Amino acid sequence: MTYIIIETCIDVKDAGCVDVCPVDCIYEGDKMYYINPDECIDCAACEPVCPVEAIFAEDAVPEASKEYIAINKDFDYPS
Repeated sequence: MTYIIIETCIDVKDAGCVDVCPVDCIYEGDKMYYINPDECIDCAACEPVCPVEAIFAEDAVPEASKEYIAINKDFDYPS
């Protein structure tokens, strides 16, 4: 399992999640941040620091935001 960032992050980009991530798996996009599912270690450090409650465990993503699971997985992460 991984963590997912949903639409409430759009145009907020607080970066508190980036600061606390121990494996640097959160990447900045044009309008929001994304969590690389191949790098996420499921530590949950990012979830409580998000001021807009945009971060969820994959199996806890609200039904209305499920499309963000694929959006996070399909983001063009640097190699």
